[in-house]
Amino acid sequence: MTNTLSSYRWTPALLDDFRKEMSRFAGGLFDDASNGNVFAPSVNFAETETGYEVSVELPGMKPEDVHVEFKDGHLWISGERKNEVEEKGKTYHRVERRYGSFRRVIAIGNEVDAEKVDATYKDGVLTVDIPKVAAAQPKRIQVKT
Repeated sequence: MTNTLSSYRWTPALLDDFRKEMSRFAGGLFDDASNGNVFAPSVNFAETETGYEVSVELPGMKPEDVHVEFKDGHLWISGERKNEVEEKGKTYHRVERRYGSFRRVIAIGNEVDAEKVDATYKDGVLTVDIPKVAAAQPKRIQVKT
């Protein structure tokens, strides 16, 4: 018996696909934010040579209503989007905006410089920059002849 390395790489999107299929199969038993039942902001997670970037759509929120923390190799983003006060004399025929508390946890790993994690909020988008430690950055090694 020989050991071989697999070139397969797991991505979080696979879990989303599985959850959607299970929800479809079970008639909504596994419903989540992907189909609009709860407020869970959309997240983009990217990696560069020098670090990671997480961007979160938080329209209508104030920076002081968002809590960002990096601990144990995970980025924790939480907050609450409060419901607007309904005006008397209005009859809403459709309400699609979602409100409430949310928490997103993204596994990053411990090969980052936690002291230099930076978060900025502009135009309804929270951007968190997470630099890698120097040892974790890829290094190209030239093959000599």
